[in-house]
Amino acid sequence: MIIIATPQATEEQVERILARVREFGLEPQISRGASRVIIGVFGAEDRVREKLLAAMPGVEAVVPAFKAYKLASSENGRTASAVTIGNVPVGGLEDVVLISGPCSVESKEHILSIAQTVKESGARILRGGAFKPRTSPYSFQGLREEGLRFLAEARAETGLPIITEVMDPRDLPVVERYADCLQIGARNMQNYSLLKEVGHSRLPVLLKRGFSATINECIMSAEYILREGNVN
Repeated sequence: MIIIATPQATEEQVERILARVREFGLEPQISRGASRVIIGVFGAEDRVREKLLAAMPGVEAVVPAFKAYKLASSENGRTASAVTIGNVPVGGLEDVVLISGPCSVESKEHILSIAQTVKESGARILRGGAFKPRTSPYSFQGLREEGLRFLAEARAETGLPIITEVMDPRDLPVVERYADCLQIGARNMQNYSLLKEVGHSRLPVLLKRGFSATINECIMSAEYILREGNVN
């Protein structure tokens, strides 16, 4: 089930709701959005428990979750959700936000020049790869942290938030120091260890659909991220 807290719910009320869920022998997963708290409850659905929880102070609604993806489903009230990348809101709006940039950051001059072109074109977010494993181990593999520094300089010069790909959980701490959003590439859509790690991050995540992946498989990958607490 999905428990949707009221916008006015206090932290004390939320803690009481979580304690009650645990008393029922169920596992709660809390997700904190911009305006309210959503609690996913994992375990057998039970109408009596749902009614008891719905009557608690701070609860706006309790929604049964019939889909396998309990947190990503529109049943939890997140149909018009928006994610903020840097200072740019994405989703839940009429505007289309264009993200643009090179596959790989090749030099400081390269990314600064492209960033200016991206801004002049009307795009609002800059992307570029600093970690670029290739089919051949002898091909250019990206500038790594130096590439991240160049992206940060491009952001400082243009004001564009930056998105860059993280491919290894071990690289996440350094990427988080520079990026405004973490990209999970198509090849890593089902890298569940990586999905769990970015689920603990404070940064929003751009999840790309894997090659030949079904819609359901893509949403379940998003569920991994949501379940660890990252609602963005």
